[in-house]
Amino acid sequence: MQDELDTSQTFALSVTVNGRPWSGDVPVEETLIEFLRGRLGLTGTKRSCEAQVCGACTVLVDRRPISSCSYLTFEANGKSVLTIEGLAIGEQLDPLQAAFIRNIGAQCGYCTPGQIMAAKALLLENPSPTREQIAHWLRGNICRCGAYPGIAAAILEASREKR
Repeated sequence: MQDELDTSQTFALSVTVNGRPWSGDVPVEETLIEFLRGRLGLTGTKRSCEAQVCGACTVLVDRRPISSCSYLTFEANGKSVLTIEGLAIGEQLDPLQAAFIRNIGAQCGYCTPGQIMAAKALLLENPSPTREQIAHWLRGNICRCGAYPGIAAAILEASREKR
């Protein structure tokens, strides 16, 4: 007989989201995207495939990109989560966000938060990526509008600004 998940169970979570601590009980089956959008009202992270293949739900957990649609909230216990809402400081956009605007790195914009968060993780790991490294890093982030040239240009520009 296969064990079934008791969906009435909760987990005492302590996490930092966009620099702010949060503590409370969460259902063990709750995904990080459900937590971010539903509990915290951070709707910049987009829900799309629910299968970890499109990248629209990308956020950073301890500076690493993850698909929040398949990452259980309790896995973030004791960690730091960064969403698209946490990049800007007040009215000052992150250089990556500003570069996306200047380079028209978005058309419809649905994938943009995930693209930016994946790019942020890349720049944290490799501050001076090549175009090829950018393409490889973003292979899991789908843009149905085909805005890839603008996305790559934005990342290259942001990497130059950071130096």
